[in-house]
Amino acid sequence: MKTEAQAVIIGGGVYGCSVAYHLTALGWRDVVLVEKGRLTGGATFHAAGLVGQLRGTPSLTRMIMYSVDLYRRLAAETGQDPDWRETGSLRLAATPDRLVELRRHVATARTYGLEMHLLSPREAVDLFPVMSDRDLLGAAYVPTDGSVDPTGVTLALARGARARGAEICEGVEVREILTKRGRVRGVVTSHGTIRAEVVVNTAGIWGRELAARVGVVLPIYPIEHQYLLTGPIDGLRRGLPVVRDPDLLIYFREEARGLCLGGYERHPLPWGVDGIPPDFHHRLLPPNWEQFEPLARNGARRIPALETAGVRELVNGPDGITADGELILGEAPQLRGFFVACGTPGIASAGGVGRLLAQWIVEGDPGLDVWRMDIRRFQAHYGDPAYARGRALEAYSKNYVLRYPFEEWESGRGLKRSAVYPRLAGLGAVFGEKAGWERPNWFAVNLPDGPPTWAPRGWARHNWSPAIGVEHRAVREAAGLCDFTSFAKFEVVGPGAVGLLQWLCDNDVDRPPGTVVYTQMLNARGGIECDLTVTRVAADRFFVVTGSAFGVHDLAWITRHLPEDGSVAVRDVTGEWACVGLWGPRAREILQQVTEADVSHGAFPYMTARWVRVGGAEVWAQRVTYVGELGWELYVRPVQALGVWDALWEAGRAWGLRPVGYRAVDSLRLEKGYRYWSVDITPEYTPYESGQGFCVKLDKGAFQGREALVAQKAEGVRRRLCCLVVAEPQAVALGNEPVWAGDRVVGRVTSGGYGYTVGESLAYAYLPVALARVGTALAVEIDGVRVAAVVAREPRYDPGHTRVRA
Repeated sequence: MKTEAQAVIIGGGVYGCSVAYHLTALGWRDVVLVEKGRLTGGATFHAAGLVGQLRGTPSLTRMIMYSVDLYRRLAAETGQDPDWRETGSLRLAATPDRLVELRRHVATARTYGLEMHLLSPREAVDLFPVMSDRDLLGAAYVPTDGSVDPTGVTLALARGARARGAEICEGVEVREILTKRGRVRGVVTSHGTIRAEVVVNTAGIWGRELAARVGVVLPIYPIEHQYLLTGPIDGLRRGLPVVRDPDLLIYFREEARGLCLGGYERHPLPWGVDGIPPDFHHRLLPPNWEQFEPLARNGARRIPALETAGVRELVNGPDGITADGELILGEAPQLRGFFVACGTPGIASAGGVGRLLAQWIVEGDPGLDVWRMDIRRFQAHYGDPAYARGRALEAYSKNYVLRYPFEEWESGRGLKRSAVYPRLAGLGAVFGEKAGWERPNWFAVNLPDGPPTWAPRGWARHNWSPAIGVEHRAVREAAGLCDFTSFAKFEVVGPGAVGLLQWLCDNDVDRPPGTVVYTQMLNARGGIECDLTVTRVAADRFFVVTGSAFGVHDLAWITRHLPEDGSVAVRDVTGEWACVGLWGPRAREILQQVTEADVSHGAFPYMTARWVRVGGAEVWAQRVTYVGELGWELYVRPVQALGVWDALWEAGRAWGLRPVGYRAVDSLRLEKGYRYWSVDITPEYTPYESGQGFCVKLDKGAFQGREALVAQKAEGVRRRLCCLVVAEPQAVALGNEPVWAGDRVVGRVTSGGYGYTVGESLAYAYLPVALARVGTALAVEIDGVRVAAVVAREPRYDPGHTRVRA
């Protein structure tokens, strides 16, 4: 074996071989892949090999579409046939709501550039004749989906990597990962040491244990997954489409003129809870007929011939399922050079995973918005095995369950509760969860006495409450009290702090102490990596606040840019501060009753911060807003937070103060045109495209992404984030709906909702500049129906920004 390499890949499954293939395609030749057994010996060899392209995000869908393109050409390129079968796929609907879901899938596929058609029950049965049309209402058909031999595609990728110089070593176990000063330096194996600046964990079901050796949290757990192989069935032939019947929790495809039938049980079984046996390689688990029986019975409902078909084998193998059922990709935030590619959706995504991770390693940028797959989405509490395993089991069990908008996790609840949680619960809070925090979506105390003045129709009616509108109007007309404790908070301190933040931020943060600055942090392409506020507390101290789910991500972004001279330190202080938000036209009167500080506009201007005493507690008050009204974020030590909440609550009763949940906050921010990172703004969009050019200070000096923005400003942007007003107020877009100009799809909705003050259904979408003019007539496809919409001037509420500066 080599003793030095550019990269060492640990794990010889389909992900590992794909990463090796694509690293060598980008010109790296000193690549070593080590596998403790033989290639495909983990979950790869017993995978069912299904390749379905449509997924919940455009990035993952594009990755799998690339996989299909790759699998089509691998045989000709490498001489190893992966047995790619482009049979197409059917997804069935047996309930009215499932049919609506399929209509939404077809619409979403259009926005991703993926061909997908809605079929009648008869058309679906014509494509798979041995299938019964019992209960069928329709189906969705993707002609370019199919299946591939998992072992064949892995060996083809390995052969391609070897042909370009990669060294693939079987029977080599990694015994230690070498690290020094926060980055990897190589690996110690059973056959010697390999020095390398990049180590890639593609160890599958062993990935968590491998990552734990170097202190990296990787919540992936083995769960038993079974599928049945039958004898020949009359009428089955090669080339029939793959079929998924989510209402029956099953999938099936033709295999040797019989069926491969699998599915996702509601009560899955974990495996390897006490550790994976060291000799578990190219092995299966004993068949569990009792566990599989409900799926087999469901299969016979859809394919009656199963009742008499012979059984060849019941395959039971563990799959590595992550704590949210998504992929885990990227560089570990606490260890430079340690990259990860683990988790489902496995074979389908393998080509795209390898290409994306290789680009990330070589160029330092994945090139796509990968937030839903990013390792940095997991906080420290995912290191608790019981918590993460529970989430993984729930994610697996819901694989085929009909998912409605705004559904919440059921497992792992109650992990983090703010200091004011007792008051929230007492007011009838209906809690959701974000980053482990229990957060109110709305409050039962705000339910109206009579019928609501507005209610959504269609898909948006699920998990909605009329209390949301009451809370929205309270903030606009009186005042609302919010628990914002879950927001992530950092301290950046040291003599080099201002220089670091000036380099990272597009806005100018070199302002006097007590100044709050809203800013983005950009990548070299000018894409938005972070969206946050930076408050200067002192000459060498800054207070940074970002979204609840983005704490690990944003902290890692700052940390990776720290100077090596030790002149800057960054620290997560999220748990050290509670935050109570007070907003609304009566916020000043309420706050003034509980503090001796002068909170008039002249004494306490917009976007400033200072220490005040509230109800006897020392509070760091920032006059900033995410709802578009006068108000403050009040940061207080948790031990005093309840007193601050109670003081404000008592003082506000006479002014119409109400508790406000996060669903109302989202409605308020939409009216005001405030962006939300991960949907409206991502690393793929620049501030000039997203309408945040007002933050960019090109004249402040050098900052990351500046050159890209200068070039874009000179050339002009080609797309802009626009606000659309949907003609029918009850029709609400939730995200990913296509935007039509005539008979062309010209964009997709990034986020949408109802504005209770303006009385409009609002949707945001990136549009070509030629269509971004106010007044342009378009249509948004909502629940499969095109609804007229128009590009509108934004923000829809308070365009002069007088309310926040009151």
